Amino acid sequence: MRKLFLLLILCTTGIMYSQFKNDDEFLDTLQYKSFLYFINEVNPENGLVRDRSQEWAAASTAATGWGITVWAIGAEHNWITREKAARLTLNLLRFLANSEQSTNPDATGYKGFYYHFLKMDTGRREWNSELSTIDTAWLIAGIRFAIQYYDRDNTEENEIRTLGDSLTNRIDWNWAVIKSSKHEGHKNLISMAWHPGEGLSDFGWYGYTEALYLYILAAGTNLHNPLETYNQWLSGYEWKEHYEGLGHVIFPPLFGHQFSHMFIDFKGLKDSFLRNKGIDYFENSRRAVLSNRMYCIQNPGKWAGYDSLTWGISACDGPGSEYNKDGYKFEGYSGRGASGPGDVYNDDGTITPEAAGGSIPFAPEVCIPTLRYMYNKYGKDGLWNKYGFVDAFNLTAGWFDKDYLGLDQGPYVIMIENFRTGMVWNYVMKDPVIINGLKALNITTN
Repeated sequence: MRKLFLLLILCTTGIMYSQFKNDDEFLDTLQYKSFLYFINEVNPENGLVRDRSQEWAAASTAATGWGITVWAIGAEHNWITREKAARLTLNLLRFLANSEQSTNPDATGYKGFYYHFLKMDTGRREWNSELSTIDTAWLIAGIRFAIQYYDRDNTEENEIRTLGDSLTNRIDWNWAVIKSSKHEGHKNLISMAWHPGEGLSDFGWYGYTEALYLYILAAGTNLHNPLETYNQWLSGYEWKEHYEGLGHVIFPPLFGHQFSHMFIDFKGLKDSFLRNKGIDYFENSRRAVLSNRMYCIQNPGKWAGYDSLTWGISACDGPGSEYNKDGYKFEGYSGRGASGPGDVYNDDGTITPEAAGGSIPFAPEVCIPTLRYMYNKYGKDGLWNKYGFVDAFNLTAGWFDKDYLGLDQGPYVIMIENFRTGMVWNYVMKDPVIINGLKALNITTN
């Protein structure tokens, strides 16, 4: 009788998981369906991955970096052969090596960097997108991983390693350093972007963001005086404790606490700032995840659905203004985020499952139940489709996205793999570029 009573409670609260026997089966399915995005939304001739699941969409340089890593994970799971994963990777690297690098506004890149968006067919600059230092870093993150993963002595894998090192080393990080910045009193930061005819942006990567990997990569290759530049970045850090025991370096959108960790295993690693706080970067991300969840539980905006199992605010699609009614104003794609009261970006009731999915290694005890609950309660309403979770949903607006974004699909595959096997971390942490970068910036376990 007691078991029947508990079963009835689980059913009525929506926590009963009807399709999946256990967490492993659920994670298998989520990882595989997310993997399919990078198989179906790719141009196999040049390896470029579509930014979103629409025919008109351009390639995303960052999502392509995720794709390199995802293909290898697929090979490990026998979803594709190692040979197919290597062929996709090599086609991409050959394209990049031969693509135009010049000041021509129609080029693929310049100074070793690449434009944010590229045409899917030709690989040339799409729209008026910026030459993006961070998107280039994510492309190279995938390439650096591939150099370590494809370690066999055969023609294709040898070429992957040779081209990968060449593409890494031709980036001119010193050219991208700005001597003055929009951040008052700060200089020698790596610029966010460059535009033909305009030059480098005065906005540099400053203060804790997803660009932690960017500085490690630059320090491990050719950046002059990397510690001086990194200390400028560190000077923008803000430490806050909105919830007891969860003090951390804040950056409200959760992707900022995930992306660098997709490649670098930060367990035990700390720099001069975190050394003084007594925690490492992995713990910092764990606290950010739990703070984001606490904010949603408190739900100061009184948005529909927010609770302990329906949370996750990060950059994602949104309903847009066409859903505005009854005084509500909804954003489209936006850099949403929440670290706690007073540190909130564009909270409009929109949740992205990726916030929990990309955070599984940090706090599996809350992330996995959240994902399973959202699948069970809202999956049939439109939250779950051909590539797993759609990008976002908003219960106040009664809106479920129709799209998938490559930038948000990759973290499911990569972070589930890191949580279960540590595969990506194990390869990346052997990379001499990453080892040298961490050492140059004094990011250590001591």
